[in-house]
Amino acid sequence: MGNALDLTDRVAVVVGATSGIGRALAVGLAEHGAHVVPTGRRRSCVEEVCRSIEEKGRRTLRQTVDVKSRESIDALRDAVTGHFGHVDILLNAAGYTIKHPIATLEEEHWSCLMDTNLNGALRACQSFYGPLKTSGRGRVINIASLGSYLAFHEVAAYCAAKAGLLSLTRSLAVEWACDGISVNAIAPGIFPTEMNVGLVADTPRGQELLMRTPMRRFGRLEELVGVAVLLASDSASFLTGQCIAVDGGYLASGVNT
Repeated sequence: MGNALDLTDRVAVVVGATSGIGRALAVGLAEHGAHVVPTGRRRSCVEEVCRSIEEKGRRTLRQTVDVKSRESIDALRDAVTGHFGHVDILLNAAGYTIKHPIATLEEEHWSCLMDTNLNGALRACQSFYGPLKTSGRGRVINIASLGSYLAFHEVAAYCAAKAGLLSLTRSLAVEWACDGISVNAIAPGIFPTEMNVGLVADTPRGQELLMRTPMRRFGRLEELVGVAVLLASDSASFLTGQCIAVDGGYLASGVNT
């Protein structure tokens, strides 16, 4: 039998790949054989990640995208299919968070976060549906969150968006199963990144999160790569509609002391 985890010559598009989890997964997929198009809004950051992918010996494409614009996402799709001829993997990692009490959270801020974190993934899935179906082994991987399952103090908009993304993952899995497209999600535990480091690094919030994590540490970004490779590969041919938590035991935990 061949290596069912081998991604050689697969084409992956990673939306939200210019920093943090998205960047780590884009480079990780390239390390496992995929040609990867890492994209985001910042041209300089796209260039930097593309160079890292090329250093792995993989092909890439320099193309920015704004997930709040369907025209921008469609242009990305057309550029990728024009350059590579096909798309096998779509990984949605674009997102941000805001910490604010619900009672005074402005509707504009709520809507803007939803438009990026949830609607952006929907747009990308809709836009890339055709190429993924044509692939015959299409894979969608959405980056969910512990907030897909749990409430976290004063980040209601983020948690609501991530809960919606998990629900969308399940619905797409059911609707697209007959099209040969597997749709799954990864729920990272606490991984310090540019987005959240100010909330978790040496703070009371961070200490509580560590206390609730049985492994008693935060995650390292490279620890997410193996699950992404699994979900992107032929090993996931009968795996769909699932969310795998990579969280050091956080969701499984009750009392830790």
